[in-house]
Amino acid sequence: MTKKNKLFKRIGLAAALSVLVVGGLAGCGNSSSKELSDKTITIGVTGGPHEQITQQVKKLAKKDGLDVKIKVFSDYNTPNSSLSSGDLDANSYQTLPFLKQQERDKNYKFTTAFKTVAFPMGIYSNSLKSLSDLKDGDSIAVPNDPANETRALELFQKAGVLKIKKGVGQNATKNTIASNPKHLKIVELDAAQLPKQLDEVTAAAVNGNYAYSSGLSKKSKPIYHEKYKNNPYPNYFVVQSVTKTIK
Repeated sequence: MTKKNKLFKRIGLAAALSVLVVGGLAGCGNSSSKELSDKTITIGVTGGPHEQITQQVKKLAKKDGLDVKIKVFSDYNTPNSSLSSGDLDANSYQTLPFLKQQERDKNYKFTTAFKTVAFPMGIYSNSLKSLSDLKDGDSIAVPNDPANETRALELFQKAGVLKIKKGVGQNATKNTIASNPKHLKIVELDAAQLPKQLDEVTAAAVNGNYAYSSGLSKKSKPIYHEKYKNNPYPNYFVVQSVTKTIK
C-alpha cells in the first residue's frame, strides 16, 4: 500500500468512526489522486455538521500522528476554488452532482477519495403544515446552483407539486418545468441564504447542512424531505487529481 493510500485509509477510518453518529459511510482511496503529506493535511468544510464531523476526525487522526487543519467556509463555491489553487489539500462537503457540475463549469481536476455522510434535503415552511396547502401563485425557493436546483426541483416533483420536462437529467431549472398547476413562483437563491428567506417565500428546499447550521432543523421539521436511509446524495472527501507533464 502506498503512502498516499495509507493516508486515505487513515483519514477514512477516522471519518468512519466519527460519522457513525449521523449514519455516514467511508470508503477507500483513489490511486489517481495527488499525493498528500502523512504528517499534516488542510481540509476545507462548510460550517455546521461537516465542520463538527471534521473536528472529530481531527481528534482521532491526531492519535495516529496526523495533524488535521480545518478551514471553514460559508458557501459552496470557495472550498473548490481553494482546493484548486492549492490553499487546501482536500475538502469535505459536496455531493457528486455538485462536484461534477463544478468540474465542468470551472475546469477543476479533482478526485473523490471516499464517501462521507448524506444530509437529506428538506422542504421547510413557516406558514404551511403540508405542501397540499399551497395556494395558486405561492412562491417556492430553491438553491440557485445547477446541481442543487435540480435536486430541489426533483424533491418538489416527488411531492407532487410540479413536473419537470422529460430528458432534462441533471439540468433542471425553473425554465424546464413541464407542469405547474398552481402557477407557483419559483425563486432561485443562494443555498446558504434559504433558511433566512422563509418569511419571504411560502416554502423552500433547504440543504441539510444549512438547515442544521442555521438552527432551522432545531426549530422546525421539514414538511417534506428526501429519504434518510440510503439517501442518493452522499457527500465526498475530495482531493486534487495528479497532473502529469510529459517533456
